[in-house]
Amino acid sequence: MTPQLFSPFEIRGVTLRNRVVVSPMWQYAGIDGAPTATHTVHLGRLAEGGPGLTIVEGTTVDRRGRGTVGDLGLWQDDLVPAHARLVDVIRAGGSVPGIQLIHAGRKGRRNPPWTPADQPAPDPADWPVLAPSAIPVPIPGAAMPEVMSVRDIDETVRSWAQAARRARDAGYDVIDVQAAHGYLLHTFLSPLTNRRTDAYGGSAHNRARLLIEVVDAIRAEWPSDKALFVRLSCVDVGWGMDRTVELVHELRRHAVDVIDCTSGGLTGRPAPEAPAVGYGYQVPYAQQVRARTGSPTMAVGMIVHARQAEEVVARGHADLVALGRELLHNPNWPLDAARKLGVTDPYAAAPPRTAHWLRKRDESFPQLAPSTMGDLDVAAVD
Repeated sequence: MTPQLFSPFEIRGVTLRNRVVVSPMWQYAGIDGAPTATHTVHLGRLAEGGPGLTIVEGTTVDRRGRGTVGDLGLWQDDLVPAHARLVDVIRAGGSVPGIQLIHAGRKGRRNPPWTPADQPAPDPADWPVLAPSAIPVPIPGAAMPEVMSVRDIDETVRSWAQAARRARDAGYDVIDVQAAHGYLLHTFLSPLTNRRTDAYGGSAHNRARLLIEVVDAIRAEWPSDKALFVRLSCVDVGWGMDRTVELVHELRRHAVDVIDCTSGGLTGRPAPEAPAVGYGYQVPYAQQVRARTGSPTMAVGMIVHARQAEEVVARGHADLVALGRELLHNPNWPLDAARKLGVTDPYAAAPPRTAHWLRKRDESFPQLAPSTMGDLDVAAVD
């Protein structure tokens, strides 16, 4: 019997060959918004490793929404051809191409995370840091954000719509809207960071208004046979699962297909009672959203082992599992997991030039234990 992790998953007109997803991972290597050879290598090797869906890193919808100078962007039409080449690379690897769209909000205008602490951030003249309210990120030296006017908000909604149109033209099949981890849309949702008194602040309904407008604007440009995900911090300081469930019900009414379930981002740990980081520590959020709303979900967070991922899907805790850093450690994780879980042809998802030689190796040496399955008894080999 085929493991559930390696069963297909259909969303609208998009069919994923399995439930393994490459989570969007920033490379900080873009040049004025355009992908470079770094992105081609990064995404190509991951797509060839056998995942059902490969999501390109958070791609900025507006120059003013950049997190760093190396962010990818879709803020103008001449960036579309470079993204179309990334789409071709992912498809050539056998995976479905997706993209995460983002506006960094108050987490904008920063250096890559490995930059020495004494190196200055980009000049404030380069681009403004925008947010619903003048509340900076709670870290030393963080920029004080400018409060967005209603005109800024209207322009932002249009920028999400135009970025979706460009993603469509580039050939992506899935959009993942980043509304978590303390970025712009998340800060509008939370009463901790949204102190507005106009139509975009105050009540929970008003604080969700921008996200709903963004989703509707994207759907106006995004074909009905393509999938739309929204990433939510399901729990955070001042925000619990009951509020997430209410929001997901609303998002479902606005043609959102999958909820990408994570947590925290406004201040660090999501809440004092949140579980410590460990294997699958965020899976319960995806499980609760799925059970309480009927929405398909994607689980993320320290999902690293094949049987662990299989249990998440087989037990109905989530429909998809997304891996990030584990795929940096082992880009062929899906092929490896397929072998460990007893898939009849574990290399079927690999390109033929790879699958042929891996099959041949198994046929010639059936007792072979690949390196990821433990060391051989060296004495026996000697």
